[in-house]
Amino acid sequence: MRLVTVKMPEMYVKGVDELVKAGRYSSRSEAIRIAIREMLKRELWGTSPRFYEEIPARGEVEAPFALPEEAEA
Repeated sequence: MRLVTVKMPEMYVKGVDELVKAGRYSSRSEAIRIAIREMLKRELWGTSPRFYEEIPARGEVEAPFALPEEAEA
């Protein structure tokens, strides 16, 4: 695997850490790899995983995971 350095808002890092702490993923790296793989499936490769149907629409997600107002534009 290749090392890629990424800057992310603190709230994204905290969210990923919460998922790792809850046992959903074994590490930050695993969670980020899976998120990127699913984005590529959806936006580049033309496949859409079933779980996207269960994700709430933008604006329905409660803090601290909601996007800041300025980021939504």
